[in-house]
Amino acid sequence: REVHLAQSSVSDQIQSLESELGVALFIRSRHGLDLTAAGEALKPYAEEILQLADEARIAVEARTGTTAATVTVGALETIATVKLPQWLAAFQGDHPGIGLRLKIAGSDVLLRQLEEGEIDVAFCFDKGGLDERLARRTISAEPLVLVASAENATASGQGDLAALAAMRFVVTETGCVYRHLFDTAFAETGMAAPKLAAEVGSIGAIASLVATGIGMGLVPRLAVAEALDRGEIVELPWPGSAQAASLVMIWRRRRVQSPALKLLLAAAGETFAPVRSAGDRPRHAVSSLS
Repeated sequence: REVHLAQSSVSDQIQSLESELGVALFIRSRHGLDLTAAGEALKPYAEEILQLADEARIAVEARTGTTAATVTVGALETIATVKLPQWLAAFQGDHPGIGLRLKIAGSDVLLRQLEEGEIDVAFCFDKGGLDERLARRTISAEPLVLVASAENATASGQGDLAALAAMRFVVTETGCVYRHLFDTAFAETGMAAPKLAAEVGSIGAIASLVATGIGMGLVPRLAVAEALDRGEIVELPWPGSAQAASLVMIWRRRRVQSPALKLLLAAAGETFAPVRSAGDRPRHAVSSLS
């Protein structure tokens, strides 16, 4: 389906390549195909060949003016909802000839989509450890905030890490970038992570569960700003050094970038501002553009 060929045609291509190289590239079984050691050795070169072919096409299209002016943006759901709408609208207003596609996914999926060329740029929180083929730019530092129901806010011993560690927390699942931020924040205090009240698959569910009093949350403020503004949950001071999550823009390194993507990367340089902390006014979830 991906290469628009019949299975027999793909098999012929594989056998032809194996014959040319004089080695088997796949181990064939009833369960499918696995790469041999030779196949694993060839794979990164094959990926680089495909990338170079794509860059060659982009270079020719850019020179002749026939490039398809479309950028596919990937983002975490929270970022796509809160941070991107105004900015993307402003970008398209400045560049009406550039089409935009927006895909929503988790961090790991976004990185895979970048590597496979399904998206051109991703907006997510930084977890570190990027593949060297990917470039990264930090575009804002979003404050992490401690949130609780009004009842739990009274019982939390504000300003006391020990009391806070005794509370239960609502978190996202292991592997999610928001869980990574939570675990890292507590690890930096030198204390063991607190007990969990619940693990959820969506950060949007954290605010709703925190509001019921089942537990507290530690999340980027932009993710719960609307619930805070509605008074459904309360923001508390974090009893330690201020915590922030780096919002990053990630794209694939190429010898040649499409003109449309180059414009978007340039426009994103300094245009994002973090959601303001609770002590500032006004308190809005949507960031302004510089």
